[in-house]
Amino acid sequence: MPRIHFLDVTNRDGVQTARTGLSKFGKTMVNFYLGKLGVAQSEIGFPFLFHEVPYVRAQVALAEAGAFGDLRLSGWTRAVAGDVEKAAPLGLRHYNLSISTSDQMLRNKFKGRFDRAAVIAEMVGAVRAAKQAGVATVGVNAEDGSRTDFAFLTEFALAAKEAGADRVRYCDTIGGDTPGRIGERFAKLASTVGMPVETHCHNDLGMAVANSVAGALGDLEAGQDAWINTCVNGIGERSGNADLVSTILALRNGFGVEDRVEIGDPLDLTWARRFAFWAAYAFGQPLPINQPGVGRNAFAHESGIHADGALKDHRNYELYDEEVLGPFPTDWHAQTGRVVLTGEYGGMAGFRHVIDGLGIEVAEPELTFKLVQLCNAATGRPLTDDELRLIAAYPHQLALLYPGLLA
Repeated sequence: MPRIHFLDVTNRDGVQTARTGLSKFGKTMVNFYLGKLGVAQSEIGFPFLFHEVPYVRAQVALAEAGAFGDLRLSGWTRAVAGDVEKAAPLGLRHYNLSISTSDQMLRNKFKGRFDRAAVIAEMVGAVRAAKQAGVATVGVNAEDGSRTDFAFLTEFALAAKEAGADRVRYCDTIGGDTPGRIGERFAKLASTVGMPVETHCHNDLGMAVANSVAGALGDLEAGQDAWINTCVNGIGERSGNADLVSTILALRNGFGVEDRVEIGDPLDLTWARRFAFWAAYAFGQPLPINQPGVGRNAFAHESGIHADGALKDHRNYELYDEEVLGPFPTDWHAQTGRVVLTGEYGGMAGFRHVIDGLGIEVAEPELTFKLVQLCNAATGRPLTDDELRLIAAYPHQLALLYPGLLA
């Protein structure tokens, strides 16, 4: 039976969100949480960019040391052979290669530099370069796929498959697709091409989760596995991307859906609240009070009829159990009253006080202490309990984030 997998793009599309940002250590924490949730793959960033190189090396080392569980790490580049060749030595085993395919983009983005034949030729060259470099899996992104002529989209996908690609990513780049339409297009494309079509849905009409579910169902209808792109808390460019937790909840609990799908990832949503609240804190984007599953009001009842029903049996007014989402975070730095913290300007006494208070075992206190200072300087905010635990557990791998600063 075909199965559904999650490929989270928080560390690529999510960090591109305007008026926000995330440190390289923050991006590392995204991979940590995705590993805890059991997500199949993380698109960790742009390995052809100079400032991503130390970060990518650190992620590869952390993955090899087991910090992210079974999470697969993938890079994003343009579908340009030169980008792939520049990125390949960093050791990532999975890639998505992106190029625009719609006539709108060909006319008004490329300004005539590429026609359809040139787009395919450029993409094929990049796929072959990736496979020659020993990359395990390659996804090919049809940017603006939802506005791409279907016959050309099929031609593009078939050329990608022949060149060695494993999936084609259908990008609803401007968020204009609708569930019925995208479901039909996915079913037809996956059936014709004979390989998975990956969802990448933006939320400009508020339908990114619905479109992602519909697209995935189209894949399954065609007998192909489905790969769904998500971002934590639905962040992303403009109105955001499909929210990770909402999409999982929809597949697990949606009427007429949950009995039709099999999720191929060993998902553990008991990390969902910790991830969501960490991301809101790290990105500086407050979590909406009504965010599905993880918002403060997701299981709150006040009106008479609802309160009465919920007190009798919470299932009267709740679709799923709140215990599924795990506990809300209660971090050391959030204590009120007298509290001693550790960070950029702290000393060893404060560091030991916090670490001991959290019950964290530290094998290399000097290196760990310096990393706490550097990571705090990078984030510009108090470090969370999970961040401190990761630093203490993998100091040598995290030191790769800061080449030349730590011996």
